[in-house]
Amino acid sequence: MCCVTWPGMWRRRSSAPDIKDVESSESARRLLHSRPARTHAEVRRRVVGSWFMNGPMWNFRQVARAACAVLSLSVVGAFGAGEAKTRSASAHPHVVELFTAQGCTGCAEADQAVKSLIGRRGLVVLTFPVDYWDYLGWKDTFARPEFTQRQAAYKSRFRLRETYSPQVVIDGRTEGPGVDGARIEGLTKVPFLNRARVVVGRHAVRIAGRSPASGADVWLVRYDPQDQPVQVTSGENRGKTLPQQNIVHHLTKLGKWRGGTRTYDLPNDSDAGLKTVILVQAPRGGEILGLGQG
Repeated sequence: MCCVTWPGMWRRRSSAPDIKDVESSESARRLLHSRPARTHAEVRRRVVGSWFMNGPMWNFRQVARAACAVLSLSVVGAFGAGEAKTRSASAHPHVVELFTAQGCTGCAEADQAVKSLIGRRGLVVLTFPVDYWDYLGWKDTFARPEFTQRQAAYKSRFRLRETYSPQVVIDGRTEGPGVDGARIEGLTKVPFLNRARVVVGRHAVRIAGRSPASGADVWLVRYDPQDQPVQVTSGENRGKTLPQQNIVHHLTKLGKWRGGTRTYDLPNDSDAGLKTVILVQAPRGGEILGLGQG
């Protein structure tokens, strides 16, 4: 509802002009052609302002209607711009996690498929080598027990009969075979919005927003973006050179987040060649709620 108070005497017109009539009038066209308006709001402001200053006086109701029309346009325009800004600020890259192993015969193809995604806009690709294939005769040079534990959490989360590799998990929301590149591309085309805002500094990370009732875990991930081909000399992949990239070297839980704003200290970074990613994730292999990159 719009209310306008303007003291003084008013001369009446037989018929009040509509906003559309104002815009289409000859005087309005001359005004706009003299200096083209850049926005719709500017059209309204300049045309209606010209009528107030130079045109015949309107009565109270006519002025109120015109003022409400201009105010409505301004509010809608501001809301639309704010909404677009919010959408842009809240969107974050998809997280693609590959669980692989140097001793796994089918993993080399998945390593190559996922490697082709690295560098694409809107994707963060993380490679987690697992150690349960070491018994076949080749000890994975990058595998860590905590990576295997992370995959085990996804096994329970997705109610799988067993862990397997190569496996890809996207945003903690869905999983599938790592060799299915077309499926991976399809799943990462849909925008994914942050529920937690993450700001990564040099020595600390700040998280803000609303968490689920169960809270969320805050994970520090440090990975090497360099291509690291590995020559396998024993086991089922003996004689092969495996292409591996974005290998995770450190996976550390910084603590629990239960909503609101909280700051977490980051451990000293001893290897300047590693990149940092912060994941805010629902517990026990749940969905990823927010992401920040250092």
